[in-house]
Amino acid sequence: MAKNEQDDKPMNAYAKYSGMGFQMIAIIGIFTFAGYKIDEAAHHQVRWVTAILSLIGVLVSLYIVIVSLKK
Repeated sequence: MAKNEQDDKPMNAYAKYSGMGFQMIAIIGIFTFAGYKIDEAAHHQVRWVTAILSLIGVLVSLYIVIVSLKK
């Protein structure tokens, strides 16, 4: 049984870290999409809301990854 437990560790780590990547993509995408829709509704010439919300999405996703790595 010890061999199966050792074989599962690399796969669990791979699943954990690839899941974090998809989670980051989803968070950044949601924030960027929200900013795009706000800019579109307000008829802004310069897409400032999209830029700001996408940056906030990056920061939020990094925060979530750092917190989950500490666990």
